[in-house]
Amino acid sequence: MKIKLPLVSIITPSYNQGQFLEQTIRSVLLQDYSEIEYIIIDGGSTDNTQDVVDKYRKKLAWYITERDQGQADAINKGFAKATGEYVAWINSDDIYTEHAISNAVKQLIMNPDCGMVFSNVLSIDSDTKIFNTMVYGDWGLSELMQFNIIGQPGVFMRRKVLQEANYLDPNFHYLLDHHLWLKIASRYPIKYVNDFWAAARFHIQAKNIAQPTGFSKEAFHIYDWIEDEPDLQMLFNKNKRKIKAGAYLVKARYLLDSNNNWAAFKNYLKSINLNPSILFQEKNRIAYSLINSFLPVENLKEKYLENKSRRILRQDLNYLIDYLKK
Repeated sequence: MKIKLPLVSIITPSYNQGQFLEQTIRSVLLQDYSEIEYIIIDGGSTDNTQDVVDKYRKKLAWYITERDQGQADAINKGFAKATGEYVAWINSDDIYTEHAISNAVKQLIMNPDCGMVFSNVLSIDSDTKIFNTMVYGDWGLSELMQFNIIGQPGVFMRRKVLQEANYLDPNFHYLLDHHLWLKIASRYPIKYVNDFWAAARFHIQAKNIAQPTGFSKEAFHIYDWIEDEPDLQMLFNKNKRKIKAGAYLVKARYLLDSNNNWAAFKNYLKSINLNPSILFQEKNRIAYSLINSFLPVENLKEKYLENKSRRILRQDLNYLIDYLKK
């Protein structure tokens, strides 16, 4: 007797990302998992998005293009239309790796008490070249409250849990995913899987590159939300300094990404003052921010990433690299 597989709803929010969208779509449709409900929500793109979507329209469960109130609003439209037992979203410049969905479903079935499962995430550039690996850990609510950030493309959720968490808060535009994970982790256990289910694309138009200050501000908005959330009071009071240190750390990282080296260094110091262990955790980035504040080294960051990319190629990731080039 053939076992009926659970339906998985995948949502892709899109806005003027036509140059990457087809690769995102193909990474969903070429999965080895058959029971996929694929939904694309477009914010009224003016590039070639419509032409790309038209090629795959018959394979979509639902598609709409209209102006929205931001990314959270667009994704929530998809969540509201989703009927799958499990739900995830993949942005229009990110991609799933081979077997991602089938492996995520396996983990959700094996861990019925978990509200969501998450994996590591690859970093890719505009040419789909892997230049970094974002490796996480066996984190739970306490770690998320301290701003241990999970890569959104590697997360899969139970739809009933997502509904209980009341979807994404439209007041958040940058760390909207982290806020959602906190709401889920405050209700259910979450499960880390040491695998790579997705790749996040870093390019000049990506929010994390183009709008770093937005992430910085929202880290402290989330800090305020945690402080005011009744169900989190006990953990907040126990870990207040570490939580605030995490907010400063997020701010420092995004300032560093935008080449605001001195401002980044000052926020690293604030973070270390609250949680000294961050010094060892972030020593390379801290040194980089300080050196480049006074004696800028030309192409230092590019050289570092190039060397890291070479190290990645020496790891057993060739099967992923070949898949991402399809």
